[in-house]
Amino acid sequence: MKRQLKTAGVLIASFSLLLTAACSAERESDTPEGGSEEGGLIGISMPTRSLERWNKDGAQLEENLAELGYETSLQYADNKVDQQVAQIQNLINKDPKVLIIAPIDGSALDPVLQTAANADIKVIAYDRLLEDTEHVDYSVTFDNYEVGKLQGDYIVESLGLSDGEGPFNFEPFAGSPDDPNAAFFFAGAWDVLNPYIEDEQLVVPSGKAPKDNDGWPNIGIQAWSSDEAQAEMENRLNSFYADGQPVDAVLAPNDALSLGIQQALDGAGYSVDSEWPILTGQDADEANVKAILAGRQGMTVWKDTRVLAERVAKMTDQIVTGADVEVNDTETYDNGAKVVPTYLLEPEAVTKDSVESSLVESGFYSAEDLGL
Repeated sequence: MKRQLKTAGVLIASFSLLLTAACSAERESDTPEGGSEEGGLIGISMPTRSLERWNKDGAQLEENLAELGYETSLQYADNKVDQQVAQIQNLINKDPKVLIIAPIDGSALDPVLQTAANADIKVIAYDRLLEDTEHVDYSVTFDNYEVGKLQGDYIVESLGLSDGEGPFNFEPFAGSPDDPNAAFFFAGAWDVLNPYIEDEQLVVPSGKAPKDNDGWPNIGIQAWSSDEAQAEMENRLNSFYADGQPVDAVLAPNDALSLGIQQALDGAGYSVDSEWPILTGQDADEANVKAILAGRQGMTVWKDTRVLAERVAKMTDQIVTGADVEVNDTETYDNGAKVVPTYLLEPEAVTKDSVESSLVESGFYSAEDLGL
């Protein structure tokens, strides 16, 4: 499968316009003393504050860009596409040198991106690909196919599937259908796991096993909602496991969904001391790392957002200063209108045994954060 994978102080009039943006959540940071004379305003559009990782991403981007001498205007769109469109238009009206956008719906922004292109504003897709538009210049993300593959590999290893063990009851989940990364996550996992379904080492009592990679939206959880994942898992448990048979493994593509699934398992009487299933995740959210330490989640895929933000800040500075823009993939991230030059970063699987060496020793969390 192809892996899809501007200097100006803010004028009073612009500030007034900002205040009219629907439910805008924005912070502005001043250029530090001694900052770059290049400087300028960088607009940042993030999808939501409701997931821990986007708060970390936004804060880290502001910090990295400030160190390079840039002002930032950061907005969160509350997972509402219309709000994100309005906020991006507001940012365009401020005449930024670069727009950094993590879209809610990757295919919904072409008209407002056309406005940015008309104003000669460069656009970087942050972590999520901007789809069906020619008006995106670069993308920086993690290898999202590899994210899913790491999840699939963990399930295979934990259950001993490559040694012929089975059959095991298995329930797969996928991410938000409007998030282009969700397709990559699922494809990476499914390419690993589907052969074991075909060999009946993995059995899906709910029947919610897509026949191929393209069927993932049928099991997708809109907006990565933990509550929706909980409700879906409760429905599966009540409908297909009422005879007492246990679910042995669950593919959860991110930590928010994993938390919802854990709640459903609690409600159904599962215990970490007996029949708790193998459960995956992604993002290394604090609550989930604690869940891993407690035996409630087997693994998470850590995408070090500090590295992502640092790379995007570096790319932004290269664009503004006219330097060569570094990318390492110019072939695989086809957004439906163009192949977007991309810088791919490597994700890392984290389990209970590697929490300290990966997350604590790197300074991503302190030992105190995690109760260690």
